Amino acid sequence: MLARAVVRAYNTPQVKRFLWRTSYDFLARRYRDDRWTFMNYGYRPPHGASSLALAPEDEPDRSCIQLYQLVAGAVDLTGQEVLEVGSGRGGGTSFVARHLRPRRIVGVDVSPQAVAFSRARHSAPGLSFEAGDAERLGFAPASFDAVLNGESSHCYGDLSAFLNEVRRVLRAGGHFLYADFRARAVLEEWRAELLAAGMRLVGEQDITPGIVAALDADDESKRGLIKTLVARPLVRAFLQFAALRGSIRYNALRKGTVVYRAFVFQK
Repeated sequence: MLARAVVRAYNTPQVKRFLWRTSYDFLARRYRDDRWTFMNYGYRPPHGASSLALAPEDEPDRSCIQLYQLVAGAVDLTGQEVLEVGSGRGGGTSFVARHLRPRRIVGVDVSPQAVAFSRARHSAPGLSFEAGDAERLGFAPASFDAVLNGESSHCYGDLSAFLNEVRRVLRAGGHFLYADFRARAVLEEWRAELLAAGMRLVGEQDITPGIVAALDADDESKRGLIKTLVARPLVRAFLQFAALRGSIRYNALRKGTVVYRAFVFQK
């Protein structure tokens, strides 16, 4: 009964928002190491090596960058104005600014601490970071040519409110570049909510095998970083958070009870 009560409380929008905002504020405030600038699970082509050429300084983050390349690179962002919602520690927003050539990209995150970290860590022409709520974006209608959102929406209290905001801030013909994971049991409910948002579905991919391949490829290095940065009492929680081998999320992705999808929508 207690477990069910906890699940019900977590699924309350207000509680969900509070828990995730508090968690990410804590992470950004406590862990300031410049080596940790990405927070996604990463992507590796399940068959064969990637052809994506990276600078030596970006190579340690290859898997995370390849997920950004897959999602944000689904359309040509050259010269466009882009909004990333859920920019975290800023590594992905910086990659898009430096390599996908938008005229301007704004990274928005609910955690003011994460925004402060991103501003201190990342610099590129046209790149900026702001604190903001995914469900109440502080931008005028039709402000952006593309909205990017990766591995973030599962934290939101109201997905429909977020999708309505995406549609509102997009210009006509603009793209919503989106990726996240859900339990297979709610996959059709998730897709129905996305399709009801009033944007045209252009493309959809199940990228779960590539996510698992990245988790396998990076397991050793992530464990080493966690053991270096994290106090011993918190190590087990971080291993779960990072979905390392043996964790609940890793096992669910590998078994297929959780699926990871990438989408392209157009307004």
